[in-house]
Amino acid sequence: AENCGACGPGFASPLDAMKVYVLTGPREEIVYVPCIYRNTERKKPDFLATVDVNPESLNYCQVIHRLPMPNVGDELHHSGWNACSSCFGDSTKARNRLILPSLISSRIYVVDVGTDLRAPRLHKVINPEDVFWKCDLGYPHTSHCLGSGEIMISTLGDPAGHGKGGFILLDGETFEIKGNWERGDKTPPMGYDFWYQPRHNVLISTEWGVPRCLGYGFDPNDLKKERYGRRLNVWDWSTHNYIQAIDVGEDAAPLEIRFLHNPNAAEGYVGCTLSSAIHRFYKTQRGDWAAEKVIQVPSKKVEGWILPEMPGFITDILISLDDKFLYFSNWLHGDIRQYDISNTRQPRLVGQVFVGGSISRGGPVSVCEDQELQSQPEPFIIKGKKVPGGPQMIQLSLDGKRLYVTTSLYSAWDKQFYPELIREGSVMLQLDVDTERGGLAVNKSFLVDFGQEPEGPCLAHEIRYPGGDCTSDIWL
Repeated sequence: AENCGACGPGFASPLDAMKVYVLTGPREEIVYVPCIYRNTERKKPDFLATVDVNPESLNYCQVIHRLPMPNVGDELHHSGWNACSSCFGDSTKARNRLILPSLISSRIYVVDVGTDLRAPRLHKVINPEDVFWKCDLGYPHTSHCLGSGEIMISTLGDPAGHGKGGFILLDGETFEIKGNWERGDKTPPMGYDFWYQPRHNVLISTEWGVPRCLGYGFDPNDLKKERYGRRLNVWDWSTHNYIQAIDVGEDAAPLEIRFLHNPNAAEGYVGCTLSSAIHRFYKTQRGDWAAEKVIQVPSKKVEGWILPEMPGFITDILISLDDKFLYFSNWLHGDIRQYDISNTRQPRLVGQVFVGGSISRGGPVSVCEDQELQSQPEPFIIKGKKVPGGPQMIQLSLDGKRLYVTTSLYSAWDKQFYPELIREGSVMLQLDVDTERGGLAVNKSFLVDFGQEPEGPCLAHEIRYPGGDCTSDIWL
């Protein structure tokens, strides 16, 4: 990007991004990670951590800067950029602001990372009242930059906590709320994540659940009561109208959705949490969209857990920039998987590693029947520490060789499923990736322990690189 003349942020194509990092050898040196104190019984504000991931640095695996938010109880969750590769052709744009929506408070923070990359500072706070009154939406989740220079944020519901799929549109310069992106009378009953693909005139969003039900944890009594999502929602990109719903099953709870990075591609994948399935979505010959299940993680029959069967609980997925591999995490079972997707309809498992989870040997859960494993995995210990929780958010280096992992999902569910996370804090790990044949291996020298924070153990969530990554950049 630095040698392309009057170009904007990012790269001209996903393969260009990957080639630069593979051929010239630069690698990520720092990452940004939102850290959460909500539900930890510590009345502290969430903060944005800058973590040193350069193995040549004296501060390797350490938090080198903390930017606390000015409020308590926000539940920082996901983040996005003010500008990315969708603005590559605009030299007036720069990737210098990180957008941090708060899942519970509905505040939106704009963080300046351009002045000092290693020490971000707060640039602007968008108050929840503005979100409520201007958009009739709340519980913001995914932020994506647009080629227009605007910023778009999906939401889970309305201000009262009822389910409602919609999108907040921000001005990319002033960060003022411009209003809703969506138009027309139709809206989905729920929202969560989204991805857009202008060459096919489409945006597809997902559904987690009703915010006022999710806010305090997982209640099995909410199942089969239309409180968890089951649809992929299709939008016309040019008119902003909601045009189609794709049913992926009752209480499937489709979360993270990823198109293939190739902007000509008319297909991608979505991970369904409660049903523990990966669905491939695609454009049909008729011009509408459909989905087919291509991976199913079998539930395990267990004793000592809240239900007699434990799902894998797929909570994050991503696709490598060359569209060769699909990765996802099973937060409850405790494994991360790598699939070769050369044949997109028939993903092939090529890598798997257990880094925690609820079924480790010697724990409170006994596995009575398992379609995949001969025995329960050993507890995961690294640098003498038994890792609490299970693998959750994942982020891949641009060259595809390093996969970073954090272990916190959402504070209310952390508290319920992994109470040790509340006591001990979460961690960040790094896996080495075989990019030729496939394969995953834990980097035994890498551990960021958020249980050692000065204000007490906290819950680390999503991972972002200053130069962009596999889940924030969309190419036009």
